[in-house]
Amino acid sequence: MSKTFADTLLPAPRDGGFRHDGAWVWCGSVIKGDDGLFHMFASMWEKSVPFAPNWLTNSVVVHATSATPEGPYVYQGDVLPPRGAAYWDGMMTHNPTIHRCGDRYLLFYTGTTYQADRPTTEPVSRALRLEARSNQRIGMAVASSPNGPWTRPDVPCLDVRRDHWDSLMTTNPAPCVMPDGAIHLLYKSASSDAAPIQYGVARATSLEHAFERIGPDGPITFQDPSISYEDAYIWHQDGAFEMIFNDMTGKITGEDHAGAHATSSDGIEWSLCAQPKAYSRTVRWDDGAVTTQGSFERPQLLIQDGIPTHLFAATADGPGGFSRSENTWNMVMPIAPA
Repeated sequence: MSKTFADTLLPAPRDGGFRHDGAWVWCGSVIKGDDGLFHMFASMWEKSVPFAPNWLTNSVVVHATSATPEGPYVYQGDVLPPRGAAYWDGMMTHNPTIHRCGDRYLLFYTGTTYQADRPTTEPVSRALRLEARSNQRIGMAVASSPNGPWTRPDVPCLDVRRDHWDSLMTTNPAPCVMPDGAIHLLYKSASSDAAPIQYGVARATSLEHAFERIGPDGPITFQDPSISYEDAYIWHQDGAFEMIFNDMTGKITGEDHAGAHATSSDGIEWSLCAQPKAYSRTVRWDDGAVTTQGSFERPQLLIQDGIPTHLFAATADGPGGFSRSENTWNMVMPIAPA
C-alpha cells in the first residue's frame, strides 16, 4: 500500500505555530524570506467579540516571524488593517495565503466591507452577517519583501458572477504560482447563503494580467454535487497539481471536518486520491499526547525547494463548534521527507 499524505505527517510540536494573548487566531500561511526568517501571515481579532460570526466583521491579517519553520511565531504587526467602508476590503481581511513570484511576494486574502460600525463587544446581527458575507471578495497585495510595505489593490482580483453558481462571494483563495509566472487560482463560492460551498478555477497568465475563469462553467465536484468543502490549498509537484481541503461533512473521508486529498493533471479536472483522507482532527503531539481538536482547518503548506515540508492549520480547543472553544491558534506538523 502506497503512503498517503496523512502517513507523512509527524507529531506536532506543543510550542509550535502562533498564538496571541487576548486574541482569536485563525488561518496561518508561511514562507521563508531572503532574510532567513520564516514569515507567517494569519488572521487575528479581539476576544472581546465572539469568534463566530464576528470573524466576518473583525478579522485582520497580521504578520508574525520565527527563526525556525515550527515556531513559535512572534507577532510583528497588522498587515491589512481596516481602512474604511468605502473600500471593498475596508472593514475585514481574512484567509491570507503567501506566495512568491520572481522577486515579489504575493499575499492573497479575502476582504469585505459593510456599513455598520465595527463591533466591539457584541455578536453581529443576522443582517450584518449576510451583508459582510455577500461582500467578500478575493484580493492580492504585493510587496518586494515579506516585511512589506504591502500595496493593496483598489479592486478585487476576482469578482462574483450574477446568476451563476458563484454569485454570492469569492473567498478562500488557493493560488499556485507556476514556473512560467502564470498563477492558477482556486476560489470558494456558492449561489446563495444556504447553497453548498464549493470551488471554481481561474487563471492569470502573468502577474500583470487579470484572472479569468477557466474550465467548465461550474464548480469542482467530488462524488456528490451537494457535498460542501472548503479551505483548499494547491501546489504543483512532479508534473501534477495536488490539493488538500476541508471535508466539511465527512462524506469524503468518513470524519467530519477532516482533510481530503485530490490530484489533477491540469488543475481543472480533479480526482480524489484512492485513499483520500489527508489529515484528521485527532492530533499526535511531540510530548506523546493524542487529542481530538475542536477544529483543524485552513491547511497551508510551507514549500521549500519545491517540496512540502510543514503543514500549518488553524485549530481550536473544546469539543467542537466555535461557540464551545475558549482558544484558537495556528499549529504546525512537520512532514517526513520522501
